[in-house]
Order: sequence, then C-alpha cells, then structure tokens
Amino acid sequence: MATHYLEFEKPIAELEAKIEELGLLAATSGSFETEIDGLKRKADQLRKKTYGALDPWQKTQVARHPQRPHFVDYLDALFTDYVELRGDRQFGDDQAILGGLARFRGQPVVVMGHEKGHDTATRLTHNFGMARPEGYRKAVRLMDMADRFGLPVLTFVDTAGAYPGLGAEERGQAEAIARSTERGLVLKTPMIATVTGEGGSGGAIALAAANRVLMLEHSIYSVISPEGAAGILWRDGARAKDAANAMKITGPDLLAMKIVDRVIQEPMGGAHADPEAAMLSVGDAVWEELQALMPLTPAELRKQRSDRFYAIGRL
Repeated sequence: MATHYLEFEKPIAELEAKIEELGLLAATSGSFETEIDGLKRKADQLRKKTYGALDPWQKTQVARHPQRPHFVDYLDALFTDYVELRGDRQFGDDQAILGGLARFRGQPVVVMGHEKGHDTATRLTHNFGMARPEGYRKAVRLMDMADRFGLPVLTFVDTAGAYPGLGAEERGQAEAIARSTERGLVLKTPMIATVTGEGGSGGAIALAAANRVLMLEHSIYSVISPEGAAGILWRDGARAKDAANAMKITGPDLLAMKIVDRVIQEPMGGAHADPEAAMLSVGDAVWEELQALMPLTPAELRKQRSDRFYAIGRL
C-alpha cells in the first residue's frame, strides 16, 4: 500500500521521494549511498521534530489516518482462538462493532471494538465505524456473557460517533448507547478500554465505561468532533482547528483531568508508521493493567469503576 502523507507531513514526503528517486537512479547510474544515507537521517530528524510538537488538530488528523491499525488488526496481532459472535437478538447484526470470545496471552476474554474498514468496500460494510443501536445491543449481550462466565472485557474504541441516521434514531439509538454504558459500569469482571484512534461522543463511551481507559499517544477522545463543535460554536465547520485547540482532546489534557488513565507511546511517526510496534505496545499496556485488576473481587471492581468516574472533573 502506498504511503499516505498528511498535510503537515509534506516536507517529509518530499525527502522520502528524493530518497526513492536516488534509489532508482542507483540501479543504472552508480552508487548514491552517501547521499541516500544523509537524506534518511534528515528525514528521521524532521519526522522526530514534527511529531514531537503536534498540535491538537494535527493529532486529530493522525488519529484518523487511513493506515492506522484498526480493530481487525489488533485481533490478528494480539488475540488467538477468536470466535466472532454476531447479532443483538432483537433486530440484526451491526458490523460497525465486532466482538466475540478470544484468548489474550492465554487468558480467556470477551473482546470487542469499532471497526472502520481499510478500503471502500470494507468501510461501507462497517459503516465507517459508526454503530447503529443493534451494535450497542450486541455489546450489551457480550458484556452479559462476560459477567455470566467471569471473563474480562477488553474493548478497542475508534469511532467518530454513533450513526445519526433516521433508522438508528427510530430504533432507539440514545437508549442503546445508555444501556451499553450502564452495562459497562456495573460489570462484575475487569474491563479495560483502549482508544486507538478517534473516541467520539457517546458512541465511544458506550464501549469505554471501564475500570481503566487507555489511549494511544496520537489518539483523541472528545464529546463531539472538532468539526461538529465548530459548527455549533461558530456556524463554521472550517474552524475545526480552533475547536480542536480549545477542546482538550489529546492525551496530556485528558490524563490531567482523569478522563483517561494511561497514554501509550506510539512509534515515531505515529502508529501507522510501524503498526506492529504500536500494537505490541498496546498489548503490553493492556496486559499490565489486566494483571492489576484480576485479583480484585466483583465488589471491588465495581467500586473502583464508580470511584474512577466520579473523580472526573474534580479539582
């Protein structure tokens, strides 16, 4: 797959295009090894400088990067013996939220997450990760199963928000999101949520009412998208950058406000630059958090979760 460069990455793209050009020339016109090595060092330095000072709007773009690892990638990289469970037993199956039974480093778990898709066909299949009510009711069904069999719940959040279509509203979108959020809050088993890309609105928190909420370094987590906030505040979606800067949607601010519990460092250049390393870091962080929660009793888990959410926003 060809590398997709974001707007602020254009200087890096130009350097890497020159490296590729010299590499092709070397096949017919002699060695350019010294020049190529120099350009690679310059590109690495520029990438380090750029990604070391991203503003919230740039982080939003990285969180939405089309080559960023998605839920199906995390399933392949971190889980074994995965058995998908479909349907909400009321209306149908929503492929914007996938989930089922699996083993995580040998531990049986219930795992679920938003899936956006990687190309046109899969994006349409998964509705760009925007779930309808049946997706959240499927999540409730999976959490019920986890409670019944004493299985930890691991969720992966990556959605711009729940689907706002007419059919979704007619089938009780708000109620389904509320029920999923409530089910997470009262689970008697450990629950860990990881925001891997976008964590948008109630569509995200419905899978993130967890004992521990983690997020990747260049992910975002917010009550509304920057574009939506700009449209409400200034009647101008083009001011999304201003909204992103004001909303405190990135890791350091969310950690300070106790909205998230841990920020997982990404490889230089973002998770899309080295997906395998990024997913391994997520796996290590989730495993560490899970080991800390497993000894707790059901009552202790529910109290810890309750205390965690009540602490948000307290000075």
